Amino acid sequence: MSVTRDRSDLRVRVATSLKAVPAAAWDACANPQARPAGAIAVAPESACEAADSLSELNRDNPFVSHAFLRALEESGCVGGRSGWSPAYLLVEDGEDRLLAAAPSFVKGHSQGEYVFDHGWADAYERAGGRYYPKIQVAAPFTPATGPRLLVADGSRADEARAGLIAGLEALRDQVRASSIHVTFAQEPDLGALTAAGYLERHDLQFHWQNEGFASYDEFLATLASRKRKALKRERREALSAGITVEVLSGAKLTEAVWDDFHAFYEDTGSRKWGRPYLNRRFFSAIGQAMGERIVLVMARRAGRYIAGAINFRGRNMLYGRNWGCIEDHPFLHFELCYHQAIDYAIAHGLARVEAGAQGEHKIARGYRPVVTRSAHYLADPGLRRAVAAYLDSERMHIAQAQQELAAESPFRKGGEA
Repeated sequence: MSVTRDRSDLRVRVATSLKAVPAAAWDACANPQARPAGAIAVAPESACEAADSLSELNRDNPFVSHAFLRALEESGCVGGRSGWSPAYLLVEDGEDRLLAAAPSFVKGHSQGEYVFDHGWADAYERAGGRYYPKIQVAAPFTPATGPRLLVADGSRADEARAGLIAGLEALRDQVRASSIHVTFAQEPDLGALTAAGYLERHDLQFHWQNEGFASYDEFLATLASRKRKALKRERREALSAGITVEVLSGAKLTEAVWDDFHAFYEDTGSRKWGRPYLNRRFFSAIGQAMGERIVLVMARRAGRYIAGAINFRGRNMLYGRNWGCIEDHPFLHFELCYHQAIDYAIAHGLARVEAGAQGEHKIARGYRPVVTRSAHYLADPGLRRAVAAYLDSERMHIAQAQQELAAESPFRKGGEA
């Protein structure tokens, strides 16, 4: 597949596999301004600030790295019959240097995206339209905000970003897609996309913010007394059945460990959404390719692992991803997914924990409601008008929900930095 859309001496083309793209060239676009390890950013003035207010923290995002996307390919989680057909856009100059790229896919369904457009698809097809295929620009199966129009630093960055947007439209024309969806995006991508006519959509997640805490107890001290006591009790009870916790990275991520974690993931994922998206080969692939960026929290009881939660680390962020278990114990999910993530972030000087999609129960554990954003281009004027009206209303609802949820915060008055 090829897309040629010249902009001056720039050329836009499509690669159907990252095997054809050198890792160093891709990563120079994906994470061009990664922050020094251990640097802590200044906390926002308001706990309700949008996710892109801290977009500088996402300049070392593991989910758009060559290693992560290549692992999805090699394991067959994308490509083949998955419904995620890679169509990576590449912008190159006259000397074949890669200036920009996009993790773009041609999709035949709306699964694994966490920004739900099933209602749009159903309405359009009832009206006689054809919604699929569509173009998705995303980190597959990953509801984490980050760069989506991956642009290397340099004097031609804005030109290269514009080349990607033009390339997306050319790709849409070529495959006759109904729409283009750029999910969990941040600035400056959002500004460029909305200027190009994309519609902006909002949703909520829950993130924990490090305010320079030296310990978990110091964080607890910012909570109201009743909430503080409840979390201490919750953590004790989570491990009361003789459960111990291990945090594994790098060489400790053995194949035996991945066997256990995948069993947890399969069991829990099958009960939650029917068919887990990630297969066993994927975990081996990421363990080999990026094991030092993985923080796997495992619970052990009676000599065997019984539950686990996988996190990925950026320079200044911890991203909670998947959880699973084969034994049910009160509060163990909260301990592995939320409390242990906070412990790790404090110990390693990370600025924020993003705990994944949904989950208002995270508020009681010190996580705050944060707006996430996506951008959508719909080619049919009628569908676009209907969706635009819906999104106007939805954004107002999200803003109101954010305020109401923030009011339920466990922090004591005056306890926020």
